[in-house]
Amino acid sequence: MAKKRASDFTLMIAVILLVFIGIIMVFSSSWPDGLYRMNDGYYFLKKQLIASGLGLFAMLFFMNFDYWKLEKLAKLIFIVSIITGLLIFTPLGMEAKGARRWIDLGFTTFMPSDAIKLGSIIYFSYFLAKRKDNVKKFFKGFIPSLIIIGISCGLILLQKDLGTSATVGLTLFILLFIAGANVFHLSFLAILGAIGGFIAIIGEEFRMKRIMAFLDPFAAEVRDNAGWQAIQSLFALGSGGLFGLGLGKSRQKFFYIPEPQNDFIFAIIGEELGFLGCVTVMLLLLLIIWRGIRTALSTKDLFGCYLASGIVALITVQSLIHIAVVTSSMPTTGITLPFISFGGTSLMMYMGAAGILLNISRHTELDRS
Repeated sequence: MAKKRASDFTLMIAVILLVFIGIIMVFSSSWPDGLYRMNDGYYFLKKQLIASGLGLFAMLFFMNFDYWKLEKLAKLIFIVSIITGLLIFTPLGMEAKGARRWIDLGFTTFMPSDAIKLGSIIYFSYFLAKRKDNVKKFFKGFIPSLIIIGISCGLILLQKDLGTSATVGLTLFILLFIAGANVFHLSFLAILGAIGGFIAIIGEEFRMKRIMAFLDPFAAEVRDNAGWQAIQSLFALGSGGLFGLGLGKSRQKFFYIPEPQNDFIFAIIGEELGFLGCVTVMLLLLLIIWRGIRTALSTKDLFGCYLASGIVALITVQSLIHIAVVTSSMPTTGITLPFISFGGTSLMMYMGAAGILLNISRHTELDRS
């Protein structure tokens, strides 16, 4: 094992800056909604501050928790994450906005899909490291990988969350590619994923409407109101211009954009902070991705390499999907922006994952300059 060093300071600062920006933007974007629904404009801010505090604790804990211990706990972590996903279908499951995606513990709620994201990455990294000599084989490598990906994505898809299911699927696909899987097996998996996505889309009317709204949001808006989110998001980005309207001066957050503090927070960033604000956020995300890739490349053991790669892939895929949805570059789906969007479970999971990445960076021989 490589000599233990200090954590990647650049990576840590980038994460903290994004969380800080997120707290400010959640407060700004959620004020009207909090005042209207909760009679408290500070409601979402207070919840985000609590989640940030818990997330900071998780990041510091995992930053000092040797990552190879996760390899020994990988099976247990994956099983627990799957069990939390199954709890959705028990009386603890809570339905909201037409989907059953939350678990209600009485004092708080959380989304088990976030646990499945990290749990599946940890276990799949463990699996690929153990099967390094069989990863190109169909029965000993590809089929078991297909089962792991199928369980992880299928359980989320049962929650009517195609966006998160696709995020997890793409992340694990990238991890399988990095592990050196057979290109024909990967092609078959990609085709299988495309067919599954197509069936999931045509199987639900609201998903078909989102596809039509993506192709022509203004026509869809006139026809059945399906293009509303995409149009209002584009209005927000367009009105922000280069420098933005100013912090707190968004107009679209006043009940024009649904979930402005969550699924469309990047649109509010564009409206209030302008193109420069959007670029700043994207550069910080790219900085995290770059430092994560450097960490993965310099890690001496396969599990650490795959784990770092999986975390970076998850951040990359989810960030790209969120920004693509906000800019109407793909059909609308409910995906948060890592480290920034409102959502306690998501924020704590990503800060915990960043802590794991920081711990891996302590066990490399990489020059920190």
